[in-house]
Amino acid sequence: MSTSRFVQLRLSNGLAVVIEVMPHVPSVACGFLARTGARDEHSALAGVSHFLEHMCFKGTARRDWQRINIEFDEMGSQYNAYTSKDRTFYYGWVRAEELERQLDLLADMMRSTLPAGEFDVEKQVVLEEIAMSGDDLSSNAYDLLYESLCPDSPLAWPVLGYERTIRELSVEQMRAYHASRYAPENLTLVVAGRVDPENVVAMAERLCGDWPAVEAGPRGPAPVLRSGVARRSLERFHQQAVVLAFPAAPGTHELNETAESIAAILGGSNSRFYWNIMQKGLSTQAAVFREEYGDFGLMVLYALCEPAHCERVLEAMRHEAQTLVEQGPEPKEVQRVKNLRRTSLAVEAEAPFYRLGQIVDDMEYHGQPRSAEERLAAVERVSDESIRDYLQQFPITGEGLLVSVGPRAWPES
Repeated sequence: MSTSRFVQLRLSNGLAVVIEVMPHVPSVACGFLARTGARDEHSALAGVSHFLEHMCFKGTARRDWQRINIEFDEMGSQYNAYTSKDRTFYYGWVRAEELERQLDLLADMMRSTLPAGEFDVEKQVVLEEIAMSGDDLSSNAYDLLYESLCPDSPLAWPVLGYERTIRELSVEQMRAYHASRYAPENLTLVVAGRVDPENVVAMAERLCGDWPAVEAGPRGPAPVLRSGVARRSLERFHQQAVVLAFPAAPGTHELNETAESIAAILGGSNSRFYWNIMQKGLSTQAAVFREEYGDFGLMVLYALCEPAHCERVLEAMRHEAQTLVEQGPEPKEVQRVKNLRRTSLAVEAEAPFYRLGQIVDDMEYHGQPRSAEERLAAVERVSDESIRDYLQQFPITGEGLLVSVGPRAWPES
């Protein structure tokens, strides 16, 4: 399929560089992964990682925020950034001829001055995001899930933080956090597309080689996951969110592709949840998704329903999970989800932007990038036997953690 090849190295200051050469495409994507997110914050700084992501677009020693936006547009870049529980990623996708300019801009943003004049303005933007999140039922359920699942871990608080912590956060606190968490040894530059790797390395040395080496410090331990029941009554919503969560394989596990297939069989398109829950009128939305980290994972069964249907929806979700565990998957189900996954990976293999995200995951969970062929080989290894094996190691039956959010105070205590 692909004729790509990889180059990996570290600059003397600790910055990791990973390059995938894709000579058959006319474009290139590049980005900086910062290994920092909500799980790296202490309680008084909840939300600083996400707020910092905003501020890196607000000015450097060489560019103000207007210049940053203008240059992205002048390149025709498809660019953005995101912050999660355990990472922050900045990226841009351009024609191959624009790589050096794109990389120069992104590298400059990693050394943002976090201008004080923009700090209070952007703080209001983040506070508005927090308010909007509070108006979303799914966001409320997701936040309560983590608050209840691992209350003794920084993973418990939302990526956005809380209104109180954002209001009280100072630019000096953010600068101190930035200096440690955006240390070169805690960053990875990822490039994928039609590139000359020697030129990319030379650019990285010129643009990033003088960044001072700073000790980023270790990441906290994996959380102790709790089970039981958590509910939150919110009368402003008309539907109820019903969530079941179970411990699952970490991102490093050899059966991760099998876990992907299990989630798809239960809660993907044309899945058991679709036909046996949604199409029977019990729920407007029912799905299964996975949360992956380097040291733990979650399998999450999720539905939105009328408050009066909570018991029936929970019973249906547990029934479908129990049936899969006891009877295993049907051969046609395994084939269907494998075919969907093959198509998805084949399409993504041709686009540098998608390869960028795959490489980031591979570096976090495997320590090295995987080719499209290696990813497809992992899909081929999914089988009835591997699914049964996974479900024995990581059961989706039993108590788990039940989360309920909506107008109904359910389940009753």
